[in-house]
Amino acid sequence: MKIDKVVVGDLSTNCYLLDIDNHVLIIDPGDEEDKIRERIGNKLIDGIIITHYHDDHIGALNNFLDIPIYDINNLIEGINTIGKFTFEMLKTPGHRSDAISIYFSNDNALFVGDFLFYESIGRTDLDDGNMLDMLNSLKKTRRFSDKVKIYPGHGPSTDFLHERKYNIYLRGIYEN
Repeated sequence: MKIDKVVVGDLSTNCYLLDIDNHVLIIDPGDEEDKIRERIGNKLIDGIIITHYHDDHIGALNNFLDIPIYDINNLIEGINTIGKFTFEMLKTPGHRSDAISIYFSNDNALFVGDFLFYESIGRTDLDDGNMLDMLNSLKKTRRFSDKVKIYPGHGPSTDFLHERKYNIYLRGIYEN
C-alpha cells in the first residue's frame, strides 16, 4: 500500500491518500478538495474514512458526496474491508467521543486522527473531549509493536518505538 500525505487547510491537517493498484482510500479530507483530487488524479476512490468530526478533518467532505463515507457509525470495531483495503478499526475516544483509529496490519500503519501526535496526544478540553476516555484509549496501544508507524491528523509521522520513549502520556500508560 502506498501512503501519500496531503497537508490541507488553515490548521495544516494531514489528509492521507492510501493507494492499492490505483484504488484510493481517503482519510480525513480536511479542506482543499482541488489539491486532494489533483493528487488522486484518475485513480478510483473506493471510500472516505473520517477519524472524527472536527471541521478541520471534514472541511472538504461535502465536495465528495458521490463517494461512500465511513466512520464510527458504519464501521465495526474490528476487521473491515472497503474495496481493496482491509483494516482494523479501533474506537479511540478522548479527543472526541466519535474518534477512531485505522490499523493496517500488513503495512504496520496506524492512522489516528487527533488521538496521538508526535510526542503528545490530542486535546481533551474541547467539545466532547474526555481525559478518562483518552487514558483508556491509550491503553489499547500497548498491543502494538515498536515498528508500527503512527500517522496523525497534524504534524509529522512517528512510531511506537519513539513514542514509548518520548511521549509522556504513553510512558505513563506503559509504566502502570
